[in-house]
Amino acid sequence: MSGPVSGSKHQGKTTAALLEVCSVRLDQTLFGVPIRHILEIVGSTKPQPVPLAPGFVGGLVHYRGDVLTTVSLRQLLAMPPKEGAQDILVMEGAAGYFGLLVDSVGEVLTVSPADYEPNPSILDEQHRAYLAGAYKLKDCLLVMLDPERVDPVRLGAAQAA
Repeated sequence: MSGPVSGSKHQGKTTAALLEVCSVRLDQTLFGVPIRHILEIVGSTKPQPVPLAPGFVGGLVHYRGDVLTTVSLRQLLAMPPKEGAQDILVMEGAAGYFGLLVDSVGEVLTVSPADYEPNPSILDEQHRAYLAGAYKLKDCLLVMLDPERVDPVRLGAAQAA
């Protein structure tokens, strides 16, 4: 009895250890967001600016009859704004849905824990707050985003503190 049970657990761990991520780009950098956090991808959208909003707010967009607040990943990472339309990853946060603005959405990738590297110690605290390490791919790095830390409610609370 102990043989099959331990074998089943091992198989479950191996399968569970693989992570499916949606790849997104900002300039030449490849980022990843765990697919389980993404509700929908909305392509080629230009959010409407929000006067006097915190810097991380990318604007507002119409989404399924509601107004969706977007978070600009470029602003969070201190990158210059992008002109024109961007893609949005729709995610659920503490107070409802929000969008994460990215330059473009790529493909879904499956990554292995064997290829994972934690954030380097030289990474500043601001960037460390949004990033969750990286995966070594065949020809580049996939920098992982922490979806819970890019939630506008959490960002607003951190900015107020």
